[in-house]
Amino acid sequence: MNDGPVSTFQFLGLTFSTVNIVSGLIIFLLAFAVIFFTSRHITMKPSKGQNFLEWLIEFTNGILKGSIPADQVSSFGLYGFTLFLFLFLSNQLGLFLQLTFHGATIVRSPTSDPVLTLTFSLMTMMVAQYSGVQRLGYKKHFANYLKPFVFWLPISIFEEFTNFLTLGLRIFGVIFSGEMLLKVIWGLATSHGIATMIVAVPVEMIWQGFSAFLGAIQAFVFVTLSTVYISQKVVEK
Repeated sequence: MNDGPVSTFQFLGLTFSTVNIVSGLIIFLLAFAVIFFTSRHITMKPSKGQNFLEWLIEFTNGILKGSIPADQVSSFGLYGFTLFLFLFLSNQLGLFLQLTFHGATIVRSPTSDPVLTLTFSLMTMMVAQYSGVQRLGYKKHFANYLKPFVFWLPISIFEEFTNFLTLGLRIFGVIFSGEMLLKVIWGLATSHGIATMIVAVPVEMIWQGFSAFLGAIQAFVFVTLSTVYISQKVVEK
């Protein structure tokens, strides 16, 4: 496991994270490859790849159906599918591939950066707000913030802020801590030669498998909570 400070660069007076751009590009290519190769030949007698893609679509649609009204599930199907696939792949990347260049990290799990996870959280909140206005209209949508009575408005606004934070920080905390522990175990494995290697490598593999499971669960939880937040905005209280 490689470790080092995060690589950044300046552009137009703004600081950008090289690791997020490189890792995000890798995830994009992986997601594209999954979709491309499983949907390349769609037939009435599906192949294994097509079966997997159809199962994944049904799985994410099932998450949506648990919260969003049935007549609106189709409107959010692509969002839920894309969000789950990207987050799942992002959560797994750093468990199996971490690279450094000139002492700076350039590849790791994108979701181990709170900036990225909070960006996804903000994106979900914006989708929820837009869907609420589109479904109910401005008046009914914003009137929901005043229920059960007008003095409830500060609490409603605070709830939106806490939802934004908890949605993004939950997945960040799990992925970041998982990667950090892997680095600690690997550091132990290489600290005293073959003796510590024999003990620490099996522990590393066990924790890596457990972290992969947690990464899948966190992608599921993120999409589930996203659909809950959206469903709260598309119905009148």
